[in-house]
Amino acid sequence: MNVKGGNEIQIHVVQPRQSLWGIAQAYNTTTERIIQANQLEDPENLVIGQAIVIPITGSFYWVQPGDSLYSIAQRFGLNFNTLAQINGINVNTTLSVGTRLYIPPMQRRSAEVNIYIEPMGDSVSEELLTEARSVGPYLTYLAPFSYEARRDGSLDPIPTEGIPEAAGEAGVTLMMVVSNLENGQFSGELGRAILQSTAVQDVLLENIVEEARRIGRVSDIHFDFEFLPGDQREAYNNFLRKAVAYLHGEDFLVSTALAPKTSAEQAGQWYEAHDYRAHGEIVDFSVLMTYEWGYSGGPPMAVSPIPQVEEVIQYALTVMPANKIMMGQNLYGYDWTLPFVQGGQYARAVSPQRAIEIARTNNAVIEYDYTAQAPHFNYVDSEGRAHKVWFEDARSIQAKFNLMKRLNLRGISYWKLGFPFPQNWLLIGENFNVVKH
Repeated sequence: MNVKGGNEIQIHVVQPRQSLWGIAQAYNTTTERIIQANQLEDPENLVIGQAIVIPITGSFYWVQPGDSLYSIAQRFGLNFNTLAQINGINVNTTLSVGTRLYIPPMQRRSAEVNIYIEPMGDSVSEELLTEARSVGPYLTYLAPFSYEARRDGSLDPIPTEGIPEAAGEAGVTLMMVVSNLENGQFSGELGRAILQSTAVQDVLLENIVEEARRIGRVSDIHFDFEFLPGDQREAYNNFLRKAVAYLHGEDFLVSTALAPKTSAEQAGQWYEAHDYRAHGEIVDFSVLMTYEWGYSGGPPMAVSPIPQVEEVIQYALTVMPANKIMMGQNLYGYDWTLPFVQGGQYARAVSPQRAIEIARTNNAVIEYDYTAQAPHFNYVDSEGRAHKVWFEDARSIQAKFNLMKRLNLRGISYWKLGFPFPQNWLLIGENFNVVKH
């Protein structure tokens, strides 16, 4: 029985010749509950290597060679006497390999959860609003992306119709994202124009407050200023000091998005103006954009491999408190056409649900990279072209949650709504008490 124990929920990895009925029997649950929890589109045709969440309270563990009651209890943070009592066995019994033990659920810890919502065009699609309502119970913030700051301090508006109402249904507040996007790209020169003019900053901050009041339900103003010239580092810090003084006076929190750095000296225009230490002192919290190692224009690899994610967070922890750090997390993977050619065809983004569908359609076997903590597979399409897919599943997301808990981070922030991943939200509910403001 191939299982992966999260802290409070069972993750099962499908093996050859396993059926959904047999899996349900092994966990004392029903096929209907597993289908609903994972939104399985073709439950009679599971993919080998596919991770599915079993909706049970607690989890099961099958005894492995070398296990003892004491070692198993330690692994799950339990007293071995308690574990023996729960399973009705004598503490002096030698455990047989394959024996099934029930592991009770652990205590949840509190965490904040954000997801960006990016309306396309002139209105917010009903599909996005439906998904926002669906995941609302698992959210602290919903972040409309993005109000683009202009060189005169005005804000380029975005459609928000229905977003405050969808948030309100689940007690979610809004995180108003203000960016230096211009013509679809982050603009260093736009950033410089704003950061070098106190008059423009005054107008911008007034416009932010006016728009936040108009939308309603806004509790946080989120600055996503990227690709700033390195010589604007202190100017950005000073702007944030000014923004915090003004916006706190208007009863708003202030947060920032930060590029994934591993040292203060990291070179490059994406990194140099993002001063982790200063942000840790000035703003209420920051989102570390710990994803896009695997990206659409790069070679195939995991989008957020856990060693790289942890390296960024460990650096951040040297200069800012854990309770101000939100880990960034992708809700998507990529499908690359092989062979990869730099500057050639771009990989297409796929949701975890879509990745499973591609694997099933093409009879692919899903593998798991235990170093990156990410699933992947290869397939050949109907035109004979080879593909590589890296994506997220219950195992990879539970690994991130374990990291969050180990490092005692404030929470997690997802890019972005519109990539269905039902297992993620189940696991949020099992691992955390989501903070509501």
